[in-house]
Amino acid sequence: MKIYSLLIGFFTLVLVMTSCNSGSVMRNATGFAYEIVVTMDKSIWEAPAGRAVRAELISHVPGLPQAEPAFKVTYVTPDQFNGLLTYVRNILIVKVDKTQYTKVSLNYENNRWAKGQTVMVMTAPDEESILEYVNAHPRNIVDFFTQCERKRTISQLEKEYSMVVWNHVKDRFDVQLKAPSTMTYYRDTTGFFWASNNANTGRSDIVIYDFPYTDKNTFTAEYLIAKRDSVMKQNMPGTFPGSYMATDTAWVTYTPATINGKYCGVLRGLWHMKGDMMGGPFVSHARLDEKNNRVVVVEGFVFAPETDKRNFIRRVESALYTLRLPGEFEEEATENVNVSEKK
Repeated sequence: MKIYSLLIGFFTLVLVMTSCNSGSVMRNATGFAYEIVVTMDKSIWEAPAGRAVRAELISHVPGLPQAEPAFKVTYVTPDQFNGLLTYVRNILIVKVDKTQYTKVSLNYENNRWAKGQTVMVMTAPDEESILEYVNAHPRNIVDFFTQCERKRTISQLEKEYSMVVWNHVKDRFDVQLKAPSTMTYYRDTTGFFWASNNANTGRSDIVIYDFPYTDKNTFTAEYLIAKRDSVMKQNMPGTFPGSYMATDTAWVTYTPATINGKYCGVLRGLWHMKGDMMGGPFVSHARLDEKNNRVVVVEGFVFAPETDKRNFIRRVESALYTLRLPGEFEEEATENVNVSEKK
């Protein structure tokens, strides 16, 4: 009888401990990439301030051949924001109260209700201040959540990546690069490496090449576009004789960025095949390898004429952030974030 009681007590303890442990396990965030839930009072959402926030979140992704929104937005009122909605991966909460806030403030918190989740809270004294903030800081909110999605993709790439690309770029260029694991088709020539997933839908490619660094004029749109066209003409022929990859110079932007605390020149725009019908978006990173006095360029481009291209180009762009030059092999990808983290 005592043994029976002890067994009952033991199993009861196990059940209690299991229940406690299961209750402490945080569930994973839900939703698809580049989706966001926004919650604020309906009167604000329908006013100019709310329309300005929504316009930013659905603003067009730069460098695509057709208009595609940065995010798919789901709006709910504060009383509707509960249950499964609190587990979505990207959440923006807007609070307006002139008795509590004197200016617009943004802060974020990771893993608030779910693992892998980012919650941004915007507080403001009134609607007018929100409108002024959005107009004065264009793309601040959308760029922040884009960075969050990029970090998620990079985190996946850190765990699973193409060993074909990894081994070849390490041997050929003495750099590290973690490309999507599906990129197993490749061509390796002197000073140029190309890899592709060779997909029927959403084909994505990555190329890497280097050249000697001469002066600061290297990091200009004119120089890097000319270099790109020269390298691609030689190494990326089209299907038909005499066809080759070229840059649509009218649709290219050049943006300076800081990656791992160092300068990076970012080209973004459209490519096409001279003498062929192929084309699509591309993005490239040009980095200075000070140790070897050279410029290393890594580029991703997409060919997906039958579908939207946002997620394809953003995934391949995330891989560019995994580039590690000599002396950086132990570092993690870092970007500047213009929003304060809630502690």
